[in-house]
Amino acid sequence: MAASENTPWWRGCVIYQIYPRSFQDTTGDGSGDLRGVTSRLAHVASLGVDAIWLSPFFKSPMADMGYDVSDYRAVDPMFGTLQDFDEMVAEAHRLGLKVIIDQVLSHTSESHNWFFESRASRTNPKSDWYVWADAKPDGNAPNNWLSVFGGPAWEWDSTRKQYYLHNFLASQPDLNFHNLEVQDALLDTVRFWLDRGVDGFRLDTVNYYVHDRWLRSNPPLASSVAGTNTEASTYLYQEHLFDKTQPENLDFLKRFRAMLDEYDDRAAVGEIGDEGRSLQTLAAYTTGGDKLHMCYTFDLLGPQFSASHVRDCVEAFETSVADGWVCWAFSNHDVVRHVSRWTTPGGDPDVVARFSILLLCCLRGSICLYEGEELGLEEAVLNYEDLRDPVGIRFWPGLKGRDGCRTPMVWQAGAQNAGFSTGKPWLPVPTSHAIRAVDVQNADTASILAFYRDALAMRREHEALATGSLRLLDAEGDVLAFVRVGGGENLLCVFNFGTSAADWRLPDDIRSLTKLHGEADIVGQTTLSLQALACFLGRFD
Repeated sequence: MAASENTPWWRGCVIYQIYPRSFQDTTGDGSGDLRGVTSRLAHVASLGVDAIWLSPFFKSPMADMGYDVSDYRAVDPMFGTLQDFDEMVAEAHRLGLKVIIDQVLSHTSESHNWFFESRASRTNPKSDWYVWADAKPDGNAPNNWLSVFGGPAWEWDSTRKQYYLHNFLASQPDLNFHNLEVQDALLDTVRFWLDRGVDGFRLDTVNYYVHDRWLRSNPPLASSVAGTNTEASTYLYQEHLFDKTQPENLDFLKRFRAMLDEYDDRAAVGEIGDEGRSLQTLAAYTTGGDKLHMCYTFDLLGPQFSASHVRDCVEAFETSVADGWVCWAFSNHDVVRHVSRWTTPGGDPDVVARFSILLLCCLRGSICLYEGEELGLEEAVLNYEDLRDPVGIRFWPGLKGRDGCRTPMVWQAGAQNAGFSTGKPWLPVPTSHAIRAVDVQNADTASILAFYRDALAMRREHEALATGSLRLLDAEGDVLAFVRVGGGENLLCVFNFGTSAADWRLPDDIRSLTKLHGEADIVGQTTLSLQALACFLGRFD
């Protein structure tokens, strides 16, 4: 990354997300493992990224594919051993890659020893470690809170004869962050991994840690009152004022940051799911230098694909997040792959893939790539009987879940299961993915993979792109234009999101323009002529 010596590694970095179960299997059981990750890190390093983010590999019943942790200090046997983890970290560091691991702190698995003890009685030492509440006089749940995964967020326990809170699956009980002993125990588990040499953490559902002490019910959204909400899940029928994003969350994040600061060069990125106010939450969680280093939101992980939408998101970040930092992403393990979301019927997904990575590389902030997007992989189409995701199984066919973006990585087009496994993969390997395997694209200088490497190299070469300032410019139609300044350079970035060609007149203060990247033509040093889904990056005096 091109940056000054005083810039922290995480500021402007490029992170590559690895979903371990789908990356590389070395045992033939059909599921990826840590040794598989280690064996493929050279590919990741060849992209020119700065860090990897490893989705959960902790011991787990896998009800939610590892986001239901039963032991924070153990590697699930499916993925290997602690020694395998240590060897993976050593190889990553040898290749110049930082290692970020997922931390699922808001909830545990119901199989965690803490929950076994907590549910045993109302008087045991961990009785208050989870969120327990009495039923209403009529036996109903304490309030109207809903689970992200459908239905009430409360589950009746016949032993304690109380309800417990679960923002996700009923098998994922929520921890009680109002209890400082819980915070202490969680911080101790994080320290365990810091002492093993990890460089940072991705904090899952970071704004869900603390709940309203008084268990007040959420108000309905106006759209649900009017009966116009078309979401597959009822979760978005409420305004989530009390079940997440509570002010006490900031106190825990300060404790978390203080512990990280005891170690050199560590960083944390939070996942914020906060409908309608995500950037405001991001600002609160990253400003001041005493909480998280950066956060990402779902603002660019949805179906909206237009110059106005991206401009609104960037402008909101630039105006509301003073000294904080954002991590932009277009795809991850929870959403439909972006080339599928954003390619119009009859359109070319490869054009969208190229356009998207250039846009991502030009935005101000750190960026996160998801495994397989460097190959231009589209969302896999799976049969119901192939699903493993509880969300897809529950809401099919209105919502098909997240398995379509979690199918195995493809390494060798002609190999069994595209080189992922010698056994039956836990999710199918689509033929349409196999033909885009790494070995095929490595041999093609015009491939999406080659384009990704070039785009990331361009970002590294220009400090202005990684850490420089950003100034939005006026543009009509579906054109996004902005200037990046830093490292002694002035860079102009212009993107035509439209399905037809567009001309964009240069501002009067931008002259002597030299093209560095993109398909646009400079007409008479006054106008850029951009075809549909065309980009331009240039330097000016």
